[in-house]
Amino acid sequence: GLWAVERKSCMKGLIQRVDEASVSIDNELYSKIGKGILLLLGVEKGDTIENAHKLADKIVNLRIFEDENEKMNLSLKDVKGEILVVSQFTLCGDTKKGTRPSFDKAELPTKANELYEEFLKYMGSLVEIVKHGKFGAMMKISLVNDGPVTFMIEK
Repeated sequence: GLWAVERKSCMKGLIQRVDEASVSIDNELYSKIGKGILLLLGVEKGDTIENAHKLADKIVNLRIFEDENEKMNLSLKDVKGEILVVSQFTLCGDTKKGTRPSFDKAELPTKANELYEEFLKYMGSLVEIVKHGKFGAMMKISLVNDGPVTFMIEK
């Protein structure tokens, strides 16, 4: 019917404002940031470089950091914050039916990794410090969520 609009794929980002965050692999520190954003990035089938760029632009310009009046009025760019990007295919999991998530919407690893790498490259053109996890690896993520402040963004 009229309301059954087919939803196109969209790259998903779960962002958390952090005082610090880090990724460890095999009990060894892999990467670490100070004040900024921890981004869990989910790539769905059909996502494009355009999705990656739009999502990155949105994240770095989203006003989620407090100004001198304690109002969320400053962006990652404004505060010269750092970003830690972690590939997270489980964000694409569909939990509507049953108790086992379906990952049919998640992009295949090779293509997802290409878009993840492109996202990192583009993000590097927007902010000075971009750290990342290791695509496809089992990682331990540590963070101090400032607020807590957490947003789901889709582009």
